[in-house]
Amino acid sequence: MTRATLHLAALTAFLSAVALHAAEAVVDKSRYTLFNPTPTTLLRDLSTDRPDQTESPYTVDAGHWQLEMDFFNYTLDRDAGTRTTTLNVAPINLKLGLTNRADLQFIFDNYSRERVRTGGITTTTRDWGDLTLRLKMNLWGNDGGDTAFALMPFVKLPLRLGDAGNDLVEGGLIVPLAFNLSNDVGIGLMTELDWLADDTGRHRRATWLNSITVSRDLTKKLGGYLELVASISNERGAPWVCQFDFGLTYAVAQNVQLDAGCNVGLTRSAPDLQPFLGLSVRY
Repeated sequence: MTRATLHLAALTAFLSAVALHAAEAVVDKSRYTLFNPTPTTLLRDLSTDRPDQTESPYTVDAGHWQLEMDFFNYTLDRDAGTRTTTLNVAPINLKLGLTNRADLQFIFDNYSRERVRTGGITTTTRDWGDLTLRLKMNLWGNDGGDTAFALMPFVKLPLRLGDAGNDLVEGGLIVPLAFNLSNDVGIGLMTELDWLADDTGRHRRATWLNSITVSRDLTKKLGGYLELVASISNERGAPWVCQFDFGLTYAVAQNVQLDAGCNVGLTRSAPDLQPFLGLSVRY
């Protein structure tokens, strides 16, 4: 084979690869809906709203379900002689892809047990959580590009299955933004405005939460992240809450991911420790 032939073969292969990439890049998935699911060959990479607190701007593909849950979530907080521990068992976030740019999420806090020890006396409260509905709407970057952006309004609906909740409807808006710095490093930013009831239940207060997370692929299957989260309320005398979070993710398969991590309080008003272990599955 002559050198010219080799060059021609290489050029042909290169142009074929470019054409294939271009064809993949312009695939129109807008026709897929809840009732016309996205083919499995066109599914985007698995993206989850866990384990960090910074939500993802990427949605679940149309017509597909995604389950994200904690096996357990434990919280330890010590303040002024009072020790509070909370165990939350199997809280879930069940997502359903509605269109190529929108999914609907059902969040149920599930069973929790809180123990408060102060002055040598321990009280235990067992309860069931409320239901939160979220609608994630991706505005750009869902299927490509170095950035992605979404809006996610949500509302909490009291189920009144126990005594821990305030039995009031609350809501807010989450705004996540993602940057892909390289093939294995990404940055996530999020701002969130919550409209919550005060301690009396007669008035509403706004809470503003901001977070930044940096993630990196450590191997083909293993990833890690570091995160900083802070929130403040406009309620008089409300303290500033700040946490440092870290964790790992492990891709068991294309549609299955395990994770583990811990949130560490940086201010007195934040919980001291929040270790957790979780799972995400898409089908």
